[in-house]
Amino acid sequence: MTGDAEADRLLSEDPFALLTGMLLDQQIAMEIAFNGPKKIADRMGGFDVMKIAECDPEEFVELCVAKPAIHRYGGSMAKRVQALAQEIVEQYDGKTAAIWTEGDPDGKEVLKRLKALPGFGDQKARIFLALLGKQRGVQPTGWREAAGAYGDADARRSIADVVDQQSLDEVRVWKKEQKAAAKAAKG
Repeated sequence: MTGDAEADRLLSEDPFALLTGMLLDQQIAMEIAFNGPKKIADRMGGFDVMKIAECDPEEFVELCVAKPAIHRYGGSMAKRVQALAQEIVEQYDGKTAAIWTEGDPDGKEVLKRLKALPGFGDQKARIFLALLGKQRGVQPTGWREAAGAYGDADARRSIADVVDQQSLDEVRVWKKEQKAAAKAAKG
């Protein structure tokens, strides 16, 4: 996902790191967004949802805006990451994977839980659900339908579809086409 073996390992081993990467994936390149958790981990001596949730808010912002920042809007995104960590601690006892495992939820329920998270609207939640299904083997009943077009097997729409440089390039082409079409529609 990032081109950095350590960052990719963190994303694959820690569900909260993956969720945080998805949170950061807006208005910056996907690789940079998904590298954010590693930057935080490097600065905090590890990536721990409880530690992030309990960190002094001002200190956490400073940690996130230090060069290289976790995002081009480091301060506001630090607050979102911390709010997300606090939600995971409060609602799921710090166990991020409970979002998609607790109570054996179907795809609609996982989508509902994702949309309830701070910083996760409908589109981001659908993309993350597709990412779980396509790349992490998390495939609750009806996950493709709940993910919408992002769940399509042959899609090249989002990070859920990125497995190598070619697929990353294809996703970027699709996004560019969508932006051009939206601009043309506005007149």
